[in-house]
Amino acid sequence: MLHDLVVAGTGPVGATLALALADAGLDIVALDARPDGGTLRGDRSLALSHGARLILERLAIWPALSAAPGAVTTITTIDISQAGGFGVTTLDATDHHLPALGYVVAYRALQAALDAALARAGIAVRFGTNVAAVGGTPAYAAVTLDDGAMLTARLAAVADGTGARVAGIAREHRDYGQTALVAHVEADRPHGGCAYERFTAAGPMALLPEGTGFGLVWTMAPARAEEALHSTDADFLAALQRAFGRHAGQFLRVGARRSFPLRLEYARPVTAARVAVLGNAAQALHPVAGQGFNLGLRDAHELAQAIVDTPRVALGERAMLDAYARRRRADRTAGIAFTHGLVQLFGNDLPFVRWPRGVALALLDAVPPVKRAFARAMMFGLR
Repeated sequence: MLHDLVVAGTGPVGATLALALADAGLDIVALDARPDGGTLRGDRSLALSHGARLILERLAIWPALSAAPGAVTTITTIDISQAGGFGVTTLDATDHHLPALGYVVAYRALQAALDAALARAGIAVRFGTNVAAVGGTPAYAAVTLDDGAMLTARLAAVADGTGARVAGIAREHRDYGQTALVAHVEADRPHGGCAYERFTAAGPMALLPEGTGFGLVWTMAPARAEEALHSTDADFLAALQRAFGRHAGQFLRVGARRSFPLRLEYARPVTAARVAVLGNAAQALHPVAGQGFNLGLRDAHELAQAIVDTPRVALGERAMLDAYARRRRADRTAGIAFTHGLVQLFGNDLPFVRWPRGVALALLDAVPPVKRAFARAMMFGLR
């Protein structure tokens, strides 16, 4: 049987794609390796831009998500600074006549809202289904499952997080030689909706308002991260205070800690015969500036639009996929370059870099048109 579309992976990006096509009258098969009602990565926080919220509003996801207790924390200001050097800039939602610059969302709450919406839309997800390989011919895409079964479709959209088993698509890797340590921390004063991005000798640090405290993303050398993971709470908080300063107050408590290596991975190209990769399967970015997840949601939104604009019999044809790739090229390339550039500029403490990045931060704060353009890029992408 030839389906119209197979979506491999119904995490937030894959689910967004499927929901955007719920009323398109297509035969959609959705596959996911996770169990029904579960997640593969546990709970964590996601930084959503204002543009990402607009996508979720179009799918009627945002009202239920924002109403869930503790699911969403608003970011109204972003404080950007560097340790041991001058230059500070602050972005404020009021300067852009918006209620927020972004949001911190609990992953489980978002996934639950999307799963419920898929069920309401009548899009059945085959949970516990592992995809072994994805390939294509000029006539159809072939999705091979772990049990040997094969599904064929006009188009396969791979949003499973890696896209490593897609024929015709290679993945480029750049290891930053750093580890991100993440945890929830509490301070002695309310965050007031302020997110902090601070650049230190060891790498970027971010504090995102989350509930009554902050979600911490602390970049450091792998050996130092291993020590910090197993240090006492008191030692960890003292080290955090020394590294971050008192911009967010006095740190009082820290929750469970975990870490992951930092690398840049991106697919080249993002389409192959009857196949498109999106989200982390297309690009997995350094967490600095929180661009990766938002870029993935825009992938889903644009691919859905390309599918809707294409006659059913032409779905997955080379012309359609080439048009989609062109539409995503500027935003995707700029997003990767922007994130990688920030890591290169702010991810070290070389003396000849510290001064120019201080100048860059000072100019960003002092030149309103540049500041507005920077904030718009953070909220809606770089195109």
